[in-house]
Amino acid sequence: MTPTDAQTLLDEMFAPWVRALDIRVDAIGDTGATLSIPVTDEIARVGGIVSGQALAALADTAMVFAVAGHFDGFKPVATTNLDTVFLRPGSGERISCHAEVVRAGRAVLFARAMMRALPSEKDVATATATYMIP
Repeated sequence: MTPTDAQTLLDEMFAPWVRALDIRVDAIGDTGATLSIPVTDEIARVGGIVSGQALAALADTAMVFAVAGHFDGFKPVATTNLDTVFLRPGSGERISCHAEVVRAGRAVLFARAMMRALPSEKDVATATATYMIP
């Protein structure tokens, strides 16, 4: 799966409110996926800081694409658990999220993600998730 293939899936299959984040697939492969969003007024709260809801949605989406990279193709999965830890305010030009599959079983997958502000390269949040394959 290429970043272009993954971007097409994102643009065609994900909910409009997720697509409204203007997520870009920067990289995808069997070891993970990197997605990013621009820091805009639409996702900022007081002080120009990216809202936690936007960061959680970015992390969940990036981990779903890490699963797709792991399987070399999109598989529908259901998020059964999502834990997000906010480390510092997210600001800058973009927020980049690198996600990877930690363990993949037949019915359950575990993933983790790290979000970084760009261009500062400062970590802003981390997330872990559990997915079930229906």
